[in-house]
Amino acid sequence: MGSVKDLTVLRDATASEAGRGQFTFSDRYSVFDWGEMPDQIPYKGAAITVLGAYFFEKLERAGIATHYVGLVEDGTTKKLDELKAPSATMEIELLRVIKPVLEGDHYDYSMYRHEERGFLIPLEIIYRNCLPPGSSVFKRLKEGQTTFQELGLTSEPKPNQKLDPPIYDVSTKLEITDRYITWNEAQQISALSDAERNNLKTLTAKINNFITEEFSRIGLTNEDGKIEVGFDHERRLMLVDVFGTLDECRFTHDGLPVSKEIARIHYRNTPWSKAVDEAKKKDRQNWKNICTLQPEPLPPRLKELISQVYCACTNEITGRRWFSGIPSLSEIMRGFGEFVEG
Repeated sequence: MGSVKDLTVLRDATASEAGRGQFTFSDRYSVFDWGEMPDQIPYKGAAITVLGAYFFEKLERAGIATHYVGLVEDGTTKKLDELKAPSATMEIELLRVIKPVLEGDHYDYSMYRHEERGFLIPLEIIYRNCLPPGSSVFKRLKEGQTTFQELGLTSEPKPNQKLDPPIYDVSTKLEITDRYITWNEAQQISALSDAERNNLKTLTAKINNFITEEFSRIGLTNEDGKIEVGFDHERRLMLVDVFGTLDECRFTHDGLPVSKEIARIHYRNTPWSKAVDEAKKKDRQNWKNICTLQPEPLPPRLKELISQVYCACTNEITGRRWFSGIPSLSEIMRGFGEFVEG
């Protein structure tokens, strides 16, 4: 079980053959790497599943390889246009997940030098088109974890700064607490060739442009997002997990942040958020166990608005009314103002 989705393994992946599995996207959500929060967001799981399937099917038609197979309804795997109702279960091909070994205070990734195909690349690749005030970039700069030069910028960035070209950031994926790293370290720990490193950046740029175009149709600005990638059994890049949804990306509508980013803003001003920061400074591996506070539930109206915006985005992007009784995205966003201003 993950913090927001569950995986059922139907057939294990091996070094010579892809496996088969099913993601079931829940209504759970997570902020600040906490894991499951005290609330659930109604219909969020199904909204993400349908939107993710829509994007996978469009990319595959454009010739980009993914692990997507279809959505499950009445025990049958179907393509999106065959569904009668929203599904929260996605069938996928599985790759091996080869976890680095924790040795003292560092991880040993040497096993990747001996792997050739059929595995998840242990990285999360982040694209940044804008630096909203809550971007982790500002915290990393303040704490000396990176410099603006390392990020490819010509000067210290400012909040809400638009980036052209975008920043392509990278972090670890399989550590207890993932960390941002340089592209040189990313290439080294994953045993990527120069060409594979460049192809990974090129794929990220394609996904970034695709998501930007899709969401601009419904009045949203694509500020940042992430993808996960593996090698198939020919050692070709394959897009995995899910991408382009309101969980993987940060969007704004007329300057207002969208979806669970509102929840992040709400929690960022609470004592629990400060306790999380303090615990992470004390022990990067076991911070959650020593955190002195637990998060409180969301205000009911805020939870309702977040649910509606997930549903509205799926309805409007796909052009099909999967979720009935949902106001337009513009109308929903007007209700967020009090929570952002607060």
